[in-house]
Amino acid sequence: MNARKNLLDELICSRHSVRAYLDKPVPRSCLTEVLDVAARAPSGSNMQPWKVYVLQGELKRILVQKVCALHDELFLNPQKAQLYKPHYAYYPKEWVSPFLERRRENGWGLYSLLGIERGEKEKMHQQHRKNFEFFGAPVGLFFTAHRSLEGGALIDYGMFLQNLMLAAKGRGLGTCPQAAWNSFSEVIMSHIGASEHEKLICGMSLGWPDNAQLINSFGTPRLSADAFTTWLDDETIDG
Repeated sequence: MNARKNLLDELICSRHSVRAYLDKPVPRSCLTEVLDVAARAPSGSNMQPWKVYVLQGELKRILVQKVCALHDELFLNPQKAQLYKPHYAYYPKEWVSPFLERRRENGWGLYSLLGIERGEKEKMHQQHRKNFEFFGAPVGLFFTAHRSLEGGALIDYGMFLQNLMLAAKGRGLGTCPQAAWNSFSEVIMSHIGASEHEKLICGMSLGWPDNAQLINSFGTPRLSADAFTTWLDDETIDG
């Protein structure tokens, strides 16, 4: 029992967003195993809202080329960003504390590791662009859900994605879940052949981590349980 607990804890705690990959293919049988394990996630009324598109090879290369070109165009012409809208709002319209501070800590922590300083917009743009190259991963994943589904489906989807990332980690694979793709939802949906009844949830890079790359040493902090938990027990009541 302890061995199983320790293994599961290790998988969860060692999972992180991998942003550099080896040029090494992932067998389809391995991908199928990972997806089958992920599908054991719970969902309301067993709706199983997930639908997955797996891109490799030429189809992935063409999409990368297309979206990278759009990303570069928007860097030069920011006003055109209004032409590309996500299917749902992932981030808040207005950032408030403590979420704003955490976001800044994360962003500047990554940039500092890479030697990118404040004001170096071109370097920031090039780093962000790597999202749309799947960070060099051999496999790109896109996740969609039916447009009729409500917010509960996103809760279900989160558990599915976590299962997928842990199953991949257990096989030595790395992953990076990506909301960055969402701004180009319609471009992506057209490319992957999704129906008009679907909405894009997010993308994900998947492959064998290149641990020789500095960026894969980047880790993000987490609050302790006591920092986000209110204990409503007899001691609280007595106090």
